[in-house]
Amino acid sequence: QVQLVESGGGLVQAGGSLRLSCTASGRTFNFYSMGWFRQAPGKEREFVSAIGWRGSIYADSVKGRFSISRDNAKSTVYLQMNSLKPEDTAIYYCAADLRSFGSSPTQYDYWGQGTQVTVSS
Repeated sequence: QVQLVESGGGLVQAGGSLRLSCTASGRTFNFYSMGWFRQAPGKEREFVSAIGWRGSIYADSVKGRFSISRDNAKSTVYLQMNSLKPEDTAIYYCAADLRSFGSSPTQYDYWGQGTQVTVSS
C-alpha cells in the first residue's frame, strides 16, 4: 500500500506560479511511476504530467508551463506550475503505480486526496 499526500495548492492570479508536492509513504518510492491529474467542476479527471522510468510526459495544455520532478530520497514528486491560467483551476491529484507508466487514470492504483488550485483572472 502507498499513501499519497498532496500539498501546495492555493489561490493565485493569472500568470503566477505554484509548486505542488506529493509525498508518499513506503520504502520503494523510487520504483513507482508518479502522475499528476486534475479535475475541474463538471469535468472528467484529466492527465497533467507523469514521471517514471521512461522519463516525463505532459499534456499538451501544460507543455512549456509545467514541470514535473521527483526527489526519491524524500519520497516526493513535485509539479512546478508557471504562467498559470484560469483554465488551470481544478483539484490536482497525485497518483502512483508500480507496474505501468502513462496518461490514463486507470493505469494508476494509488491516489491522493487532492489539492485545490484556483487561478483568478
